[in-house]
Amino acid sequence: MAQEELDLDTPPQALTRPEAEDQARVLRRTLQRHNYLYYVEAQPEISDGEYDTLFRRLQALEGTYPELVTPDSPTQRVGAEPRDDLPTIPHTAPMLSLDSTKEEEDLVRFDERVRKAVGDPVRYLVEPKLDGASVELVYEEGVLVRAVTRGNGQEGEGVTENVRTISSVPLRLRDEVRSAPQFLAIRGEVLMYLSAFRALNERLVEEGSDPFANPRNASAGALRQLDPRITAQRPLDLLAFDILSVVGVEFNEDREVVEALRDWGLKVPERVALLDDVDAILDYHHAIFSDRDDLDYEIDGIVIKLNDLAAREGMGTTSRHPRWALAFKFEPRKEVTRIQRIAVSVGRTGVVTPVALLLPAEVGGVTVSRASLHNRQEVERKDVREGDLVRIQRAGDVIPQVLERVAEEGKPRGPAFQMPVECPACGTCLVQRGPFTVCVNQLGCPAQLKGRIIHFGSRSALDIEGLGEETAALFVQEGLVKELADLFDLQAADIMDLPGFAEKSAQNLVQGIQSRKKVELRRFLYGLGIPEVGEAVARDLASHFGDLEAIRNAERGTLETVAGIGPKMSEVIHGFFHEEQNARAIDAVLGKGLELSPPPSSGGDGTALAGKKVVFTGGMEGLSRLEAKKLVEAAGGKAVSSVSSSTDFVVAGEDAGSKLAKARELGVNILTEAEFLELLKGLQQEDEGGEGAVG
Repeated sequence: MAQEELDLDTPPQALTRPEAEDQARVLRRTLQRHNYLYYVEAQPEISDGEYDTLFRRLQALEGTYPELVTPDSPTQRVGAEPRDDLPTIPHTAPMLSLDSTKEEEDLVRFDERVRKAVGDPVRYLVEPKLDGASVELVYEEGVLVRAVTRGNGQEGEGVTENVRTISSVPLRLRDEVRSAPQFLAIRGEVLMYLSAFRALNERLVEEGSDPFANPRNASAGALRQLDPRITAQRPLDLLAFDILSVVGVEFNEDREVVEALRDWGLKVPERVALLDDVDAILDYHHAIFSDRDDLDYEIDGIVIKLNDLAAREGMGTTSRHPRWALAFKFEPRKEVTRIQRIAVSVGRTGVVTPVALLLPAEVGGVTVSRASLHNRQEVERKDVREGDLVRIQRAGDVIPQVLERVAEEGKPRGPAFQMPVECPACGTCLVQRGPFTVCVNQLGCPAQLKGRIIHFGSRSALDIEGLGEETAALFVQEGLVKELADLFDLQAADIMDLPGFAEKSAQNLVQGIQSRKKVELRRFLYGLGIPEVGEAVARDLASHFGDLEAIRNAERGTLETVAGIGPKMSEVIHGFFHEEQNARAIDAVLGKGLELSPPPSSGGDGTALAGKKVVFTGGMEGLSRLEAKKLVEAAGGKAVSSVSSSTDFVVAGEDAGSKLAKARELGVNILTEAEFLELLKGLQQEDEGGEGAVG
């Protein structure tokens, strides 16, 4: 029914319930059709404004008559309330992984095995191998009732409310071309298109947040959010490629499955082909690989599947892989990749840094998607521009950097990069200080304030659990925190309705902040974010002076009596404490009742690994796990069981497995058992030396 045939003028309250029910039913079908045309077919028939008018009308009807809300209503995409955890749900059928190879010889052997098992002729359905997050969608009577991550293949996490927010996922299957089955379980891939991924990363960089390593990580992270409202803000898409189980419909070929999925309103992969032999598959593989950089989504190879479904049943599966399918993968991009955009990041000190957003590439076993270009002079010296092919490396095997531009003969280049005139976060005119570009609006710039909050609550500072990037950004965005002191005024009621929070998590964060009102002096000093003052200098200052006021009132010459502090550093520290706005901000924080405890006056303070998280994996030669854990805890650290971006060290013993691989992927510092003991010994010696200066 067209928009003009609907009575949109009569207030919902003036409609009888049957009239409202009829109109809601028509609106749901109309909006579902336009969603399909826009998100799947990319052929919209109405403007965004016209769509919004219909959507708001349906919202008004459902608001007046709440009993009219159905699970498949387009209004249910906006995101439900946060959950405490994600339930574990078994799959309808096993979601097996694919056997994979990069070698042509393995492809030939696969083809020979298939032909030996089923005989000639053989046809394969071949499609790009999507690099996203696998998910099972279950429809009953055509309505989406369940969505589950792949998990271990037998069961996964229930993410139904999150998947509902993905606009390309039909909440009700289309039945115009073919009837929806009584029961349908499909397998699809949740992904983020590269154009959307670049825009998301660019925004994160400009806000001073860490961008995602690759679209797969961004998709998987969004899919597993406890708050569906956060998922709804991420530009996710879903492509369906297999049926796990179906009741009421039979298929003979995989080609028919793809057509049915498309008819039911689901997006399917592009460039699906039916091929007859290895030579045709190799040609397809080469063509897709050649076009890889021009596609708007990440792929890491192609998938080859026997087209005959009955023959598949005959071949069966192993415990992990179907025998009738193979992933023929690409070599990962290594060392050479392309700059897609150059964004600018505003740090907590106000320095505006150009950042190259790259096509994700593997360097030293880690996926790299961004690299700092340091400052405007460095960009000019290397003459790198958006669209350039560049050679990258991980400096010190940790920090990604652009080494040089790789010339491409005959390829036109984009314009030379220019730093912005105004701060992208607050609009203040930027100033040049040597090679650096700086926003001088220290207290009024939201990017700088967000960075200061994150630093203030970091593990080596006040160690406030839950005060990460997204939370800090929300506090600044909502105006709840305008300076550091405001953190201590937060109440659970202020934040429980924010994305990512519920009553319990809001209470936990507020309690966590209040519990840090008694803090070690060295941690407080580090948390202030004083230029040139890292953990070691903060510890040395606290040990030497023993009191914050003594440090604030110290002259430059007095500061230089501290080991390691020279004229330049003393000038910066002295200037920080005597800058009026900084002094006022410190007084405001102290005015919230903070108690700064002085450093201990004797050895053995147990702070060598203070605030550090250590993971042990594999077999240790000279230590049991319990002994290793006690060593870490005695040094002020924490032995944890899983590897994440917040892990400081992974100690890898013999036969280390997945934890070591994940540490490499995340760029976490990896130590042998001997290196760990040597590090611990060195840090303890540093602590003992610093304590000798007290008094």
